[in-house]
Amino acid sequence: MSIKSICIYGAGALGGAIAAKLAGKEDNDIDVSVVARGAHLDTIRSHGLSLRGADAETPLKVRVTATDDPKTLPRQDLVITGLKGHQLPPAAEGIAGLLKQGTRVVMILNGIPWWYFHRDTRSGYAELQFDELDPGGRLWRLIGPDRVIGCVAYQGAEVASPGEIRLSHNGRFVLGEPSGEMSADLSAIAAVLTGAGLSITTTADIRSEIWSKLMGNAAFNPISALTRALMTDIMADPSLMDLISKVMKEVRAVGDAVGAHFAMSVEQRLEQSRHIGGVRTSMLQDLIGGKALEITPLVGMLVALGRLIAVPTPVSETILTLVTQLDRENRRGN
Repeated sequence: MSIKSICIYGAGALGGAIAAKLAGKEDNDIDVSVVARGAHLDTIRSHGLSLRGADAETPLKVRVTATDDPKTLPRQDLVITGLKGHQLPPAAEGIAGLLKQGTRVVMILNGIPWWYFHRDTRSGYAELQFDELDPGGRLWRLIGPDRVIGCVAYQGAEVASPGEIRLSHNGRFVLGEPSGEMSADLSAIAAVLTGAGLSITTTADIRSEIWSKLMGNAAFNPISALTRALMTDIMADPSLMDLISKVMKEVRAVGDAVGAHFAMSVEQRLEQSRHIGGVRTSMLQDLIGGKALEITPLVGMLVALGRLIAVPTPVSETILTLVTQLDRENRRGN
């Protein structure tokens, strides 16, 4: 796989950080473009994209081709999506227009992705599709799960102001084929991203990585939104930590039932979370910004899969009801 052009579709916090790293690479021979919108897009066009790393004294500033209309871009060798799960279906046609024969699509997603059961050999539900994640099957039909490279991101990032992205720590990304193959495409993509200074790991078991991260996301994200609490505030509250622990145990139970392997126990995951620091979760950032919350992939699918395989998730069901109402009222007020 030869990679000479890369489009970051959704250049918000994570997507923008990756775009800046790729465009700022020394001896860069890759054409980097971004699809963004609003004031963020305007600033990238006029002043460039700025990325301040966790340990950086000065920001990295780069220029990239930026547009809100993917039709103005040529077809790409690689597309990397920085959109959240609920933002993907409306973008399906735009992403599809960037694809040519052999184009792969790295999808950075939290929670259960739309392609999850494609070529899945463990759950007994291979090729199952969920309308909640992909209404009308648009992503499945226009992009196709065969193009997907799954990506789990362990990177705190925030759009501090239009055109400016800040990283809370030096994170890492895990890439994997839905089939579990350690393919040549996977290696080529990992090499390009590593060459741009990103910490990349490849895996033959991307689904287990998805569930391992979901253990934290399904608990901390909605609870932080409901309480407006930073991670440090949650970790310091015994009652909230008891609630977090219960959600994590439900994630473990559902994940185990569909064949995921967890590298950490709930207790180990909680201990790891104590080192995250005083950051806002992505859901809390969206709440404060008046944006739609990423509920279905993180909480809704946990509940839906629990019902499918008869694993009870009572705490998550309650949280789903509360955070859905919060999202409705928050968007109504904005």
